[in-house]
Amino acid sequence: MTQRVAILISGGGSNMLALVASMTGDHPARPVLVAANDPAAAGLARAAAGGIATAAVDHRAYGDRADFEAALHAVLAEARPDILCLAGFMRILTPDFIARWEGRMLNIHPSLLPKYKGLHTHARALAAGDTEHGCTVHEVTAALDDGPILGQARLRVTAQDTAETLAARVLPLEHRLYPAVLRRFVEGERGMLTLA
Repeated sequence: MTQRVAILISGGGSNMLALVASMTGDHPARPVLVAANDPAAAGLARAAAGGIATAAVDHRAYGDRADFEAALHAVLAEARPDILCLAGFMRILTPDFIARWEGRMLNIHPSLLPKYKGLHTHARALAAGDTEHGCTVHEVTAALDDGPILGQARLRVTAQDTAETLAARVLPLEHRLYPAVLRRFVEGERGMLTLA
């Protein structure tokens, strides 16, 4: 049975586009919704241009996080996804929201978790003198950037790297890793995938 996937974004949606592009042919999942917490997120127009249903739930329109999440959940409930993928979704979700999606929500993070949870991961890797950096796909749990790691992609840090160049070099790895992990996840594979 084909699995239904909803993708949450906050910006341009490059990881969303990589996920959507992968869900064709014999892939066991299909995208049913792209939703953003910012109506101006460029990824919404990009998804709509690809024929995917979109929704905007502006977090600024709600008095608190619970109200925002209730509205977001209502939008998701209409789309009836089996799996929820966070792809550059820049809102911290509450444990109550996450509990509704336990075991069915994935996230991509631009570091080799458990290193550098949160923001500014590339600058933090450089400041620490790391020789290796990359990205991680993990199941979402109530703890920030935690949860079982399903895949990682790595690259060597060079002496010339800045936070900007490192981010630019990691992004193509994200675009390869996230679709690969999603397919395995839909197929029931929870083992660790490593890409170089």
